[in-house]
Amino acid sequence: MRDPAVTYTSYLQVDALLSLQQPRSAGPEHDELLFIVIHQVYELWFKELLHEVDFVRRLLEADESHRAQHTLRRILTILKVLVAQLDILETMTPLEFQSFRERLEAASGFQSDQFRQLEFVLGRKAAGVLDRFPEETRGRRALEERFRQSTLWDAFLHYLAREGYPVPPEQLTRDVTAPIQPSADVRQILIDIYRRDVKNAEMCERLVDLDEGLQEWRYRHVKMVQRTIGTKSGTGGSSGAGYLQTTLGEPLFPDLWAIRSEL
Repeated sequence: MRDPAVTYTSYLQVDALLSLQQPRSAGPEHDELLFIVIHQVYELWFKELLHEVDFVRRLLEADESHRAQHTLRRILTILKVLVAQLDILETMTPLEFQSFRERLEAASGFQSDQFRQLEFVLGRKAAGVLDRFPEETRGRRALEERFRQSTLWDAFLHYLAREGYPVPPEQLTRDVTAPIQPSADVRQILIDIYRRDVKNAEMCERLVDLDEGLQEWRYRHVKMVQRTIGTKSGTGGSSGAGYLQTTLGEPLFPDLWAIRSEL
């Protein structure tokens, strides 16, 4: 007996996908569906971003810098889409959000393990983040694995070492569970790259683009929260916009920013 032909619906699992939007408000409230769809789409994009960043790491490990840059450009384009989705969410007024907000109970974007995974692979690691996710859950296991893995920055430094740059041994053997720390030696290497190595200077610029793109998303997210709930506490026990503001202005790759005044 032949297997049924693959169709658009079966390949994309459309029936299962469309069953996942389950508003909890009475009625339900009109805007709750928008809220659910936007955040489910965010999670799908986070999944794709993790997929692409992992690919960039593997490409750098294989010294395929041209393909790594191409993939970084794709990541940057996805980040622009993430920012654009906030424009849609901001069409919801504060009163429209309040009409179903209580139904979120303890649910919060603060609990997105995929976004925390993205932070980890980009170098922003903190062991305390793990405690926010119950043990033996999918999210906790994924975060524990990401916490132990090397970061995109580590892959980049190892790539530069193979390119012949004198990356200090302590940078190549650093504790990858620790946050990325500025390094005067690395800054000198980066200055040298910008002055005489066009290929790798372009790679540096794509990493700066990635850093800036994530900071742009954070900033727009803060403004969206302020616009929607003002200074109220967030769901899930967070301080809302107050907490989000503390994440602004913290670069992923500090040395790439520090050299700007030295070039």
